[in-house]
Amino acid sequence: MDPTALVVLTTLGAEEDARRLVTALVRERVVACGTILSGARSIYRWEGELSEETEVVVLLKTDVSKWDALRAAVWAQHPYQVPELLALPVDRGLDLYLSWLSSEVVG
Repeated sequence: MDPTALVVLTTLGAEEDARRLVTALVRERVVACGTILSGARSIYRWEGELSEETEVVVLLKTDVSKWDALRAAVWAQHPYQVPELLALPVDRGLDLYLSWLSSEVVG
């Protein structure tokens, strides 16, 4: 069976924004779980200038069938002009966890 689980990465500027986004995504059943990791430091180039910011990393766990809905929900709710949204396919995982994940978002 081909893997269908995804871990989706995004960043936000504040923990409260991350909490609000993850809560909405879980309620909408587009993700089974979101893990909020505070205290990240991002260094990047934006509009030709070097920037350094404290950010909150969010790991979202979902099924590939929910990608379009997740992308649309993040685009609508994310406070950044260009939100980071990277989907990483899960090659392997604990069967019980993957079954739970699927049941939460697919049914």
